[in-house]
Amino acid sequence: MSDATIEVQFKPKYFTAKKLLPLLLALAVIIVDQVTKILITENIPLYGLGGSFFGDFLRIIHVNNPGIAFSIGQGWSIAVRSILFRAIPLIVLIVVLGVYMRNDDFSSLQRWSISGIAGGGFGNLIDRFFRTEGVVDFIDVKWFGIEKSPFKFLRWERWPTFNIADAAVVVCGILLIISFVITMKKTQNKGGAE
Repeated sequence: MSDATIEVQFKPKYFTAKKLLPLLLALAVIIVDQVTKILITENIPLYGLGGSFFGDFLRIIHVNNPGIAFSIGQGWSIAVRSILFRAIPLIVLIVVLGVYMRNDDFSSLQRWSISGIAGGGFGNLIDRFFRTEGVVDFIDVKWFGIEKSPFKFLRWERWPTFNIADAAVVVCGILLIISFVITMKKTQNKGGAE
């Protein structure tokens, strides 16, 4: 038996400022999302109009969505919706945050984008777990309404109603995609220069 010892150092790399600071965006999205939903539910009756801006381009209304994006699944059974719209998204968000904390290669923009997406995801999950009527949506925007378009979504008069959490997921998702494209281009350019 040897008296040699192996020295093990613990490097607390999972909880660095560059990883924790962007999580404030997730917290801010959750707070703003939930506060706006409370204001809507307490001040605008269901299916009521709270206000119109820029003519009827932007309207604040109160609707509930028991489904997901574009009201997909709103007619499905509660059991199916619980699994698909509560359990699976919760597991995905936990996995995403686990990867986020363990990965040291994400750029700053990627970290902030992932945090915004997570905040939006948790904001809507709060509704799915604690509001029996579904997710509160309230931002209603005029859309193209091109009657002869071959694409159905271009024929819509209004975009499907959404909320702050949805907006955070979409905006941060777009930023995340752009950041990955930029990172891939930089990697390709470095590989080509060698």
